[in-house]
Amino acid sequence: MREFFNMDNSFFRALGRLADLMILNITFIICCIPVITIGASLTGLYYMALKMAENEDSYIIRGFLKSFKQNFKQATLIWLMVLGVGIVLIMDFQILRASEGSLVKFLHIAIIAVSFFYLMIVTYIFPVLSRFFNTIRGTLKNSLLMSIAHLPYTVLMLVITIAPVVLTFYNGYTLWYGILIWIMAGFAAIAYANSFFLKKIFKKYMPKEEADEDPDHWEVEETIEETFSESPEENVSSIMDQDTDTDSDI
Repeated sequence: MREFFNMDNSFFRALGRLADLMILNITFIICCIPVITIGASLTGLYYMALKMAENEDSYIIRGFLKSFKQNFKQATLIWLMVLGVGIVLIMDFQILRASEGSLVKFLHIAIIAVSFFYLMIVTYIFPVLSRFFNTIRGTLKNSLLMSIAHLPYTVLMLVITIAPVVLTFYNGYTLWYGILIWIMAGFAAIAYANSFFLKKIFKKYMPKEEADEDPDHWEVEETIEETFSESPEENVSSIMDQDTDTDSDI
């Protein structure tokens, strides 16, 4: 009985983590209301989710807002690009559905392939932005390279992210319960689950010397055009382990 009321036992730790996720989720939703701030909100969400996955004690709202403000410019520009490409892909699907011809099936497969790579990049881009200093171009390229180098983890994170959305819209019954869960802790829970894979991936690209560096952000060099030689992971590692000048925002 005494062990049950011990605040350090697994039950109370789980309750504490759930409360943290709910606070993070509500903060994320509120900051997403202007729509244009969704990119910065996603960056703040993953900044804190990664800290939680690494068991680093931190104030949820303060940490979220720190990342939100620090990465606002880059995150907003990236979000606008992500949104624009997403709208184009949806429009392409709609046009192909109403089209006929011998090339339609080929174009459909091509759009599906492009959409898959799009989702791969989106899965990584805001978490990468929350943890690494880089230009927008470098962040985009490194997100693509990471997603390819760690494809099994990428697919798993896509499933974790997409499956709840599909389940939510399965029928009217799941829709109402789904909306309630999304509002309470859904977004934060998915980011938290993905963060356990992301922290393993990011660990491979941590600078070897961190004594004088910000522990929340690691500097990385903007990527250059290069081909994959033997292993995609080797190419990403060689890019991410180098320091860079962070004066440029774009």
